[in-house]
Amino acid sequence: MAANVYASATDGFSGDDPARTRSAAGITGGATIDCPDVGTKLTSVPEQAREEVDKELAALDQQIAKAYQQLSESTQQLQQDAGFADNAIMNPLKEKRGATLERIAIAIDRVGDRPEGLADLAACTVRESGNQALPQGEGQDGGDQQNGQEQNQGGQEQGNEQGANGGQAGNGPVAADFADIKNVQPNVNDPRPEGDASRGSFATSCGVNENGLFNSDNIIAAPGVTNGAHHFHDYVGNQANNAFASDQDLAAAGTSCDDQGDKSSYYWPVLRLQNGTQEQDAQKPGGGIEGNAGEIVTPKQVTLNFVGNPREKVTAMPRLLRIITGDAKSFVNGPANANASWSCTGFEDRQLKDKYPLCPQGSDVVRTFRFQSCWDGRNIDSANHRTHVAFTDAAGTCPSGFRPIPQLVQRIVYDVDAPSLQDGGRTTPLFAVDSFPEQLHKPVTDHGDFINVFDEKLMGEMVDCINEGRTCGAGADGGQDPAPSEEPTKEPQEPTKTPEAPQEQPSKTPDAPQGGDDGGKPADEPGGAEGDDGKGGKGDADGGKGDGKGGDDGGDGDASEPPADEPDPGQEPGDATTAPGKAEPEVKATDAGEQGGAEAGNDEDTDGLGDAQAVGTATSAPPTPTAPSQTEPQAAGGGGLADTGAQLWPAAAGAVLVIAGFVVLRRGRRA
Repeated sequence: MAANVYASATDGFSGDDPARTRSAAGITGGATIDCPDVGTKLTSVPEQAREEVDKELAALDQQIAKAYQQLSESTQQLQQDAGFADNAIMNPLKEKRGATLERIAIAIDRVGDRPEGLADLAACTVRESGNQALPQGEGQDGGDQQNGQEQNQGGQEQGNEQGANGGQAGNGPVAADFADIKNVQPNVNDPRPEGDASRGSFATSCGVNENGLFNSDNIIAAPGVTNGAHHFHDYVGNQANNAFASDQDLAAAGTSCDDQGDKSSYYWPVLRLQNGTQEQDAQKPGGGIEGNAGEIVTPKQVTLNFVGNPREKVTAMPRLLRIITGDAKSFVNGPANANASWSCTGFEDRQLKDKYPLCPQGSDVVRTFRFQSCWDGRNIDSANHRTHVAFTDAAGTCPSGFRPIPQLVQRIVYDVDAPSLQDGGRTTPLFAVDSFPEQLHKPVTDHGDFINVFDEKLMGEMVDCINEGRTCGAGADGGQDPAPSEEPTKEPQEPTKTPEAPQEQPSKTPDAPQGGDDGGKPADEPGGAEGDDGKGGKGDADGGKGDGKGGDDGGDGDASEPPADEPDPGQEPGDATTAPGKAEPEVKATDAGEQGGAEAGNDEDTDGLGDAQAVGTATSAPPTPTAPSQTEPQAAGGGGLADTGAQLWPAAAGAVLVIAGFVVLRRGRRA
């Protein structure tokens, strides 16, 4: 996306400050567009109207993206004409939104009660982003600014010819989006398990997306809409996930999970280095055209751990349950639904909500998502993708009418260095998650998505394991990251990073679906290289270090400040670069009408899904698993007894030869 405004390397928006707005007449750059989030208002949409409403909600996002692009490209006109923004951008946007909102109202009115007040959501405002013009001398001169501008416009300039921040000028992130983790006070408090607590954990191991499955769709929030997310996602688990995948497609797909009974879909926005690298989506919607540019970083480790409730036993998740945690639009929506959690290995008792962490040498960046762990007992989705699930309160208790389910704790680790903020990321590039264009890559917009496609037998085993206080699952003995030493350095850890090379390459040149056409290809190497980082494999018990205590839902009552995995306490690794120190409000439900023509109630139910694809249907018969379920800890690469013997007999033979050699030498000496 062409952005002719420039990021500041020393100043920027702080999530602690109130949002600043201004009139169009005062715009000189560093602005974004703030529109009311219609999806979060539509908490009740009749099932018959869902498909049409979903399409119109996606159209609203597309309209904002185009308007933001116009705003970004219009710095000169904004400076010359005080009325340009209103006349050329904001008023036309209001008219388009008004027409779309009317179509939504008509669609709902046909089958239910017409929603009130939609027309009031048409108007948008121009908002101060905090990404102000970079003063000359602060990391780049006027010539570099021009080069950075050319990089944003054409996407071709690289290296020293681009400005700081990898050509991302004006689109974020900025220095104020980062904080030194050593300056953060410990802030994780999990509730103590009591009474009938479910204290166990179940880990599934699904790789790190080493096969490079990406797209900018969102099957939960925008089913049937290409580029519905306007940013790239990493996918692990189910390999058929794109906007057009039906529930039957998901059930029949391959999976990257070690346990083939887990075909669930786990996805999140990719993390990128703002270094000017031209990725596969550099000139495409969802990628460079919408401000998501730079090198996609393959995670070093991904752990997917399901934990219990500190007060009660858990019940099984319904098959095809959809959960979105966090808010992809938190920068303009505010933090009510934000659930970002950023930290560093060795410091995970300190969690950041609206900042990216600056980690010391030897410590890696960690993103943690604690998903909602209470279910309404009826629906697998809701119109706004939120009201069918909930967080516990601070004591770990579910709201009235909700029941505890296993809580997914998703932990993603990256080997990225603390960026050089003093020169705007020129020496060491800044990093940021992909976002909607108007969200400017703020860390508070981070979010995660999950669709439960466990076969029901394996889900039952998970529930039994958690309720009985055991540690189970294909990833349960994957190991944990070692805590850093008092003064960690990168050098001693270099051997643990060499396996990363083969993981990085697929992220740069995969034949991944852009519009969701080829998402059904199974991974070439299911299970992937998770654990290859040398830190003890993965799967992970790491995500569950504190989980077995039953303190799993701690803090979830406040969605804006969720707890993180229990961290390694108290270490103070070496110095980090010092920094100065707001998900797509999801609006759609399962699209049962257009997904591959697979309607609930077909005469032949060959996939075993039954009618579970319809919202409100809690359970269904499981498909035939492609492999036996695994619930007990599995040794990575473990073989049978014959394999063990085949490996030991050469050593035994060698030992016999050595002994014989000593006997011959001794006799020779006597002779």
